[in-house]
Amino acid sequence: MTQQIIDEDKIDKLAKLAVNTGLGLQPGQDLLLTAPIEALPLVRRVAVHAYKAGAGLVTPLFSDGELTLARYKYGNNDSFDKATNWLYDGIGKAFDNNTARMAIAGDDPMLLANQDPEKIGRANKANSIAYKPARERITQFNINWNIIAWPGLDWAKRVFPDLPSSEAQSRLANAIFDASRVSANDPVEDWQRHNQVLRKKCEWLNAKNFSALHFVGPGTDLMVGLADEHEWMGGASVAQNGITCNPNIPSEEVFTTPHAFKVDGWVSSTKPLSHQGSLIDKIYVKFEDGRIVNAKSEKGEEVLLKILDSDDGARRLGEVALVPDSSPISQSGLLFYNTLFDENAACHIALGQCYSKCFKGEENLSKTEISRRGGNSSMIHIDWMIGSKDIDIDGVQSDGSQTAVFRKGEWA
Repeated sequence: MTQQIIDEDKIDKLAKLAVNTGLGLQPGQDLLLTAPIEALPLVRRVAVHAYKAGAGLVTPLFSDGELTLARYKYGNNDSFDKATNWLYDGIGKAFDNNTARMAIAGDDPMLLANQDPEKIGRANKANSIAYKPARERITQFNINWNIIAWPGLDWAKRVFPDLPSSEAQSRLANAIFDASRVSANDPVEDWQRHNQVLRKKCEWLNAKNFSALHFVGPGTDLMVGLADEHEWMGGASVAQNGITCNPNIPSEEVFTTPHAFKVDGWVSSTKPLSHQGSLIDKIYVKFEDGRIVNAKSEKGEEVLLKILDSDDGARRLGEVALVPDSSPISQSGLLFYNTLFDENAACHIALGQCYSKCFKGEENLSKTEISRRGGNSSMIHIDWMIGSKDIDIDGVQSDGSQTAVFRKGEWA
């Protein structure tokens, strides 16, 4: 079935791109890979190209939607406060041993839509606590990592609900390949050009050294203070282990660390947020002194409020990212219900943990120094979209003067 629906040549090109450009996998380096069981054809090609690149050992960990649903339907109530700590401890140890990390997205974004929000909140919290040591190694960019996507059948039916299943999956596959730039004759060369464009945007923003960004649009008037000595990043980046990688494929964003205590105003989401199998739509929150003091959403509000109560840092920002409305993903007109894609269609912010690499100066900053500069700490990191063709953004200098950054959703 997969062979008839999804272009095998493009599966192979995506796998090769992910290993060589996404990860920059080095000879002798191990690779830990997570994926839905449905993505096995892509996982196999990733393994081939990883071993061709000299990988030490490729270790896949698979997930399955039916297994996840079985827990919510039949699991003991106490089980929703548990997580596989032993597994995450092992993943953290693997990262400490310079194992590269790849994640393949592709699960049904609405898998848990009909399950108990209270159980979802408890399970998410337990999982976030258990995964924090491993997640911190990612947010600190200790190792090279990469995320790509597989066109899962249930996901495809969410994106294209009016099409027959096979056609929906084929359409989603082509959309993923196009967004990931593997439809080009030479994806590696295409990514090199794309990275140069993103680097120029970062260089301009870093030269301006704004103290804040002011977002204005329908339902939004938000002043996002930027962390002291923040640095803009985007596209290819050098991890703490010295390896250059492209963490997200696709990626259209440049991003940095906001100041956890200097965000004020209100903001509305412009696209739904699909989080851990639940859909949260039409979010509206108010910030005071960096903290969300009022939050609501038309759909998934109970899940949203549980997310905000995850820990002390969950109501503060850890990332702000700029994406023009003219990005290929935005222009496709598709709502992917998947953050990897939807965040690259619009400017966005992220609740929770900051990326500690988004600071100028020395690497391996201590948690105390990151906090002193305004970086946020949390067990979560959740992106949601606030950009559109109706959004204007000004960069604000420390003296209050302003420079146009975006006008009507485009770089000014």
